[in-house]
Amino acid sequence: MNIISWNCQGAFRKKADVILQHKPDVLIIQECEHPDSLQFKPETQKPTDFLWFGDNKHKGLGVFSYGQTKLSLIPVHNAEIKIIAPIAVFGGEIDFTLFAIWANHAQDPRNRYVEQVWKAINYYEKLLENENVILTGDFNSNKIWDRKRRIGNHSDVVAKLKEKNIESIYHHYFQQLQGEENHATFFLHRYIQKPYHLDYCFASENLLKKVSFFEVGHHQNWINYSDHSPIIAQFNTS
Repeated sequence: MNIISWNCQGAFRKKADVILQHKPDVLIIQECEHPDSLQFKPETQKPTDFLWFGDNKHKGLGVFSYGQTKLSLIPVHNAEIKIIAPIAVFGGEIDFTLFAIWANHAQDPRNRYVEQVWKAINYYEKLLENENVILTGDFNSNKIWDRKRRIGNHSDVVAKLKEKNIESIYHHYFQQLQGEENHATFFLHRYIQKPYHLDYCFASENLLKKVSFFEVGHHQNWINYSDHSPIIAQFNTS
């Protein structure tokens, strides 16, 4: 099973073929245009299912599935938590609960980024207790920006997920510490001199044991398409 998250920086219809070369079963795309504008090339592989969330028709959150894998929005979805969508993924190699994430609430400037994730993991706390859970996407956060005496910062999110036996695959796979990542997922203004780690894939204990490969896309391979590199998680579910 192959799960990929990528902030494509808009115009996904023109960039889909590049990321589809990595053969995702589930693909989470931040800054994805509204379905009305999402006209793929004739030769582009079409998804089995597609969900879209957002207020800006040019930049929302798109979730795609391929092959036998299907998607269904979980009815408890709270659209006021932006933009985090709880999705049932089924029909593929393994069924799981997916939280697709683009943490960005422009109308709530004091709680715009990781605070939205904090709200989500508290609101959807019961869903986090499912056996197979993945939270992935652009969190727009890192421990280096933790604000003291502020509840709901990056470290608070990591700690609460840890209580649910949910951990970051990147940090587990590469044996890295939060805030000390060796691989950047974002380059401010696309400059290699301004790297940050903002994109994550967290998995519950059962799925973490099945991780066979994890990759952060290299700057030189993706910078012509976006200021973000994709994160790719592969699971051995056999």
